Amino acid sequence: MYKRTLDTEIQKLANDYPVVTIIGPRQSGKTTLAKALFPDKPYVNLEAPDTREKAQLDPRAFLNQFHTGAILDEIQRAPWLLSYIQVIVDQIGKNGLFILTGSHQLELNQAITQSLAGRTALCTLLPLSLDELSQAKLHFSIDEYILKGGYPRLFKDHLEPTVFYRNYFQTYVERDLRQLIMVKDLSSFEKFVKLLAGRTAQILNHESLSNEVGVSSHTIKHWISILEASFIVTRLQPYYENFGKRLIKSPKIYFNDTGFLCYLLGIETITHLSRDPLRGNIFENLAVIECFKARLHRNLEPKLYFFRDTQGHEVDLLYEEARLLIPIEIKASSTFHGDFLGGIVYFRKIDPQKTSQGYLIYSGEEGYLKDTTLLNILQAKKAVVEKKSGD
Repeated sequence: MYKRTLDTEIQKLANDYPVVTIIGPRQSGKTTLAKALFPDKPYVNLEAPDTREKAQLDPRAFLNQFHTGAILDEIQRAPWLLSYIQVIVDQIGKNGLFILTGSHQLELNQAITQSLAGRTALCTLLPLSLDELSQAKLHFSIDEYILKGGYPRLFKDHLEPTVFYRNYFQTYVERDLRQLIMVKDLSSFEKFVKLLAGRTAQILNHESLSNEVGVSSHTIKHWISILEASFIVTRLQPYYENFGKRLIKSPKIYFNDTGFLCYLLGIETITHLSRDPLRGNIFENLAVIECFKARLHRNLEPKLYFFRDTQGHEVDLLYEEARLLIPIEIKASSTFHGDFLGGIVYFRKIDPQKTSQGYLIYSGEEGYLKDTTLLNILQAKKAVVEKKSGD
């Protein structure tokens, strides 16, 4: 059991809500976390066909077995139970009764909105963060972590990343995808996912993907929404409030796990990664998703964006804090160059009143401080990989 940042938040939520729902990708540790935090609750796996059949034949009798609540795993497989859970929690009037987990947020969000609105707290668990690995005394170089990714079973069972992610992808396509959409040609979808991996940290262009895969742009949009709903990718939205009309308004795409991303790109070793022309994009993917984890694993809204205008001025990441915007540049280089700061300097000029200090994340060994009113530069190994505090 790896200590997860989210565990404290889940315990707090269980004191305030009758139902707590933990969502996230398969094998991110949802079930393990729920069992560890609530060891006295009965555990029900709704993936099991016989269990699901009992729940469907007589939902009321099925739930009456659990007078003090239960952990219901993969609840999206039995969404009809949510209406009955609503009745139970309203009758009992006690918090912390049911702990639900789910891996398809689209299906689950719709069902919860209809049945458990106001009765459940919703939180997201992504794979292990760098901070959580550090707390578990698992320390890796940047490239090692990128290649391994953050799925707990990889570290628990000392699995080979390429084999693990090949099986993960095949299982996802064969099991989850068939439940979510009707795909006539699975090879087209697999081709689409691998092409999308080649566009990580880039502006999403549906037409370009449509032409390469040979399907309509409408289908591409639908497939991306499915990948996002099953926690494979995250869309980073642009920030364009009050900056006029000459801005890019399409999102950028990132994969929620760099190990899976490397598998899709055919990267199997550290040597392959170090020579890959997309290493800079992959490093940016790592940094952006770590920022998402830092917010989501504390049950906070991410409030993360990027900035780019039609002239090519760009800031990789913007974090909105209160009324301020914090610009963050991300560079894979291990050597600092002053021109890394160009995007931050430009952004401060267009809205100096709303912009706070900026940050640079890079993969070098040295930390720098330049113009304390403008910029604090954090280097990746000390501020990210070897970070041990929860700040």
